[in-house]
Amino acid sequence: MLNEIRKQELIELCQDLVRNSSYSGKEENVVKAIEKNFEKLGFDSWFRDEYGNIIGCIKGNKPGKKILFDGHIDTVPVPDESKWSVPPFEGLIKDGKIYGRGTSDMKGQLSAMMAAVSYFAKDTNKDFEGELYVAGVVHEELFEGIASRKISEAVKPDYVVIGESSELNLKIGQRGRGEIVVETFGKPAHSANPHKGINAVYKMSKIIEKIQELVPPTHPVLGEGILVLTDIKSSPYPGASVVPDYCKATFDRRLLVGETKEDVIAPIKELIYEMMKEDKELNVKVSYAIGKEMCYTGNVIEGERFFPGWLYDENDEFVQAAYKGLKKAGINPEITQYSFCTNGSHYAGEAGIKTIGFGPSRENLAHTIDEYIEIDQLAIGSKGYYEILKSVYKK
Repeated sequence: MLNEIRKQELIELCQDLVRNSSYSGKEENVVKAIEKNFEKLGFDSWFRDEYGNIIGCIKGNKPGKKILFDGHIDTVPVPDESKWSVPPFEGLIKDGKIYGRGTSDMKGQLSAMMAAVSYFAKDTNKDFEGELYVAGVVHEELFEGIASRKISEAVKPDYVVIGESSELNLKIGQRGRGEIVVETFGKPAHSANPHKGINAVYKMSKIIEKIQELVPPTHPVLGEGILVLTDIKSSPYPGASVVPDYCKATFDRRLLVGETKEDVIAPIKELIYEMMKEDKELNVKVSYAIGKEMCYTGNVIEGERFFPGWLYDENDEFVQAAYKGLKKAGINPEITQYSFCTNGSHYAGEAGIKTIGFGPSRENLAHTIDEYIEIDQLAIGSKGYYEILKSVYKK
């Protein structure tokens, strides 16, 4: 599948994507690079949607199942390039590794997907029943699954492969994530006369203590539905001689399979309702955080920060097809789950589309200084995607 010419083509593709910086909301240059490479790799067509996602397609000679390969193209920023021992946007090769921001998270994986789809179509002369799609997804670092909604609406895939790093293991689920916002409203007063006001931070501190006593559910496979305070803000800030009249606390809740928005927020609402009965001055609002960002297209992407969990059985037909393909590729994958949130929250968690995860490299290389992907991992990952396609289409 990967001769030396193809392997070099894959390496250069990865380098090309890395050389185009693509922070969330600023992905247009890498999209242009992907379009150029779609043409070079022989994709039939490609299009951008209103958020700026780029989706390429190769169709088989007969109608059949649609497989979508999902890889996000936005990266976290590089705050201080001087801390890197290599330039973060040059795709430098050293000691068998390609270095640069996004190599492991996840331009390497996207490159491997694009190459595998192209080579599978060429090697079969498109003699397969179905359609192959590769999506370069925007804004994933800020909104897991929100931009993917537009992709599944347009493509309507039967199967999805998430390319996030899995160390070449097969992922069949993940916990989701919800951001719960608790706001307290008080009354301002001069700090020389605090009794004339209502201190919103004092009210919040009592709520935080009570929330810490809540015990989230657990799942036999996915583990604990963790609930943890992640930030707290008060107003006015700085509070120069003023009793704060507003306080906002954000809690991160790891979501288990089947949990709804109502299920997750209900215990906190019930707790606060009881507290408000005892304290007539307590004025509280509980909600999910709303994210709102500008896309490079000029359109706004917005959504509640509630990203569902998902999990498939090891005996699911798509899981087994993928597993057989990976074994054929010479990989001996462990069937396990992602420890972090992915676009699978939409495909599997919201839309109910059969979804797996598989990707080269280690997840702990994401977001790091001197981020890299090993060239051998990149090549094996691409072979894995190729053999998944062969297994699904029985080639």
